[in-house]
Amino acid sequence: MFLTIMTDFAFSQTTPKPIQAGIQVSPVTEATINQVIKILSASSGEKNLARIQKGVTQAASLWRETDGNEQDFAAFCSGNFMPTETGLDTLFIRLQNYFELMFGTYNKLSVSLKETIHLENGTLLPIDEMFGGYEPSAHFTDDFFQNKIAFVVVLNFPFYSLGEKTTLGTNWTRKQWAYARMGDIFTSRVPANLLLKAAETLTAADTYISAYNIYMGNLTDSKGKTWFPKDMKLITHWGLRDELKSNYSDKQNGIIKQKMIYSVMKRIIDQSIPQQIINNDTYLWNPETNTLLQNRKSVPFSPEPDTRYATLLNNFQAMKAIDPYNPNYPDFISRAFDAGLEISQADVEKLFTDFISSPQVKEVGKLISKRLGRNIEPFDIWYDGFKSRSSISAGLLDEKVKNKYPDRNAFEKDLPKILIKLGFSPAKAAYLTSKIQVDPARGSGHAWGAQMKNDKAHLRTRIGNNGMDYKGYNIAIHEFGHNVEQTLSLYDVDYYMLNGVPNTAFTEALAFIFQKRDLELLGINDDNPQKEHLMVLDNFWACYEIMGVSLVDMKVWKWMYQHPDATPAQCKQTVISTAKEIWNLYYAPVFGTYDEPILAIYSHMIDNPLYLSAYPVGHLIDFQIENHIRDKNFASETERIYTQGRLIPQLWMKKAVGSEISIQPLLKAATEALKVVTK
Repeated sequence: MFLTIMTDFAFSQTTPKPIQAGIQVSPVTEATINQVIKILSASSGEKNLARIQKGVTQAASLWRETDGNEQDFAAFCSGNFMPTETGLDTLFIRLQNYFELMFGTYNKLSVSLKETIHLENGTLLPIDEMFGGYEPSAHFTDDFFQNKIAFVVVLNFPFYSLGEKTTLGTNWTRKQWAYARMGDIFTSRVPANLLLKAAETLTAADTYISAYNIYMGNLTDSKGKTWFPKDMKLITHWGLRDELKSNYSDKQNGIIKQKMIYSVMKRIIDQSIPQQIINNDTYLWNPETNTLLQNRKSVPFSPEPDTRYATLLNNFQAMKAIDPYNPNYPDFISRAFDAGLEISQADVEKLFTDFISSPQVKEVGKLISKRLGRNIEPFDIWYDGFKSRSSISAGLLDEKVKNKYPDRNAFEKDLPKILIKLGFSPAKAAYLTSKIQVDPARGSGHAWGAQMKNDKAHLRTRIGNNGMDYKGYNIAIHEFGHNVEQTLSLYDVDYYMLNGVPNTAFTEALAFIFQKRDLELLGINDDNPQKEHLMVLDNFWACYEIMGVSLVDMKVWKWMYQHPDATPAQCKQTVISTAKEIWNLYYAPVFGTYDEPILAIYSHMIDNPLYLSAYPVGHLIDFQIENHIRDKNFASETERIYTQGRLIPQLWMKKAVGSEISIQPLLKAATEALKVVTK
């Protein structure tokens, strides 16, 4: 009999208990569980006791009357427990191959069904949203518990909590980690109808945001003057934010346009924006006075009816409906952090509050004010002046990009050359880019990775009729970083069950690392001797901005759980008051203005529940990785780091750069940068 490799796992036995009234519970008693454990350990040896205890207990907690009686459960365990290391490994390889086929196919089908929603494929019809909202894998859990494959997995590859992975994972082998990730697949039995509902709700939220455009050429000031190009159409909030950033290079009129954009944002936040303005170029609109004009005359309008907050609440209700079926993660907040980010919500919150209350924040704020030659405004949370491009005309950048990339094919064809410029060998560049496809996005853009080795990752970015502009290019380089990570961590990782990265912050980190090299890749070199220090301050200010937004997001979700029957109007009031509260605590002392709602503008708060924390964590990871690779080969280190697979975050970071995720390196570097960058 072979020694199982899971002998060092800790075990804490629990008895299955009802989750919530109306939810089915296990018919398997503690006495039966103990009897099955005794029988299996007697036949396979004490060396398997920990795995047997954990697997049997977890399988029992998920067993329902429809699966059979207690005798059926005992017989199932006796017939399906794999006692030898060789047998367990054979089972693992078979399961891994099957799951790659299934997960990869589900993903490919989902990408295809959402193409019309995500890409510029003509006018959206209701049927497009219906197909886009369909989740191909919705019945996966139901089916696999019904055919009992899920129980085979749980029995032989039990689930380990974040605490257990943290305590034990340092000493696990690669195979042990892959086994543990197998155990993450079946931790709950969420009914398919609830998964379908959640998918439909999230798709509706994504469609709402993706189709929320403002025609900037139709914005007017109090004198009826328009300031933006007639054909400029910007998505909220990314497009508005990026246009605001681009205007730091316009020393004459930039501030006027930035203030106009900020007025638009505030109208979106408080839902006073005219419904007729959204994705419509029929009217002129003065966002400061909120006046709708037709033929230069004021006309009545209907404000948006709190749709933004109804969408947020719809997401909450869809996620809350799943809660009772998740004994390990009983609410969406724990699923987003403990299961998703694999860093506790409390730890993330402390990380952020410690950072944005640091004394360096005020000093960087003073420096920005000095560089601008004016008091900083609330929208200067997006100050872009530490980047090289801030001194380059947005028009010149647009012209250069459009000439280089007149269409999708031109950009896709250039991807290998981009990687070669970053230090990848021609062979590796060709290998990676052969697995990436560029698509014209309907929204601002995103990256969608493959989940099986014969599929491609998708890079989506906005490409206009006249070619790609700089904003689209900047986003595309960011998304390309995602695609490189997605490809490396799928194709070059030793076990499929370890494919990917610990959480979305880690893929965001590589996307940021790529994005900050966008000008270099265009052939625009920065010879500024303060370049490294400016990059530090840019990262610092980006963290300061997005950490506050994430704190708002977390606090609003806690409030929704405390007020599950809230109306859209109540939700709106709470989001705005929360944004002002966070602003007053951490931003007003720097900016000098109070009760600003700007932290509530982020679209991900509406269409991607509790995702926002990934961005600031990603910035911290980005900074630590940049420091690590500064004197090393970019390409080889990227390959080494991003082929570690899906370990837990802090262990991944230790192996990547030698230390855990921390705010201290960036705070220390900001202090040094402030000594050098004085104007």
